[in-house]
Amino acid sequence: MADTLTSATWRKSSRSNNGGNCVEVADNLSSIVGVRDSKNPDGPALVLTRDHWHTFLGRIKEGQFDL
Repeated sequence: MADTLTSATWRKSSRSNNGGNCVEVADNLSSIVGVRDSKNPDGPALVLTRDHWHTFLGRIKEGQFDL
């Protein structure tokens, strides 16, 4: 899977302006979405299918993960 992320274009969330706690997303890939910690770009990344990514975003928008 790491080879797949070599062509990833990473971007920070527009809401990641809170003291360095940033998430980067690579959504330019055909069948997967990568998610990583911007403070550790060479570290591990989560790899999700596009369907799982869209489900996750939908649940965030619904407030299922609100603290």
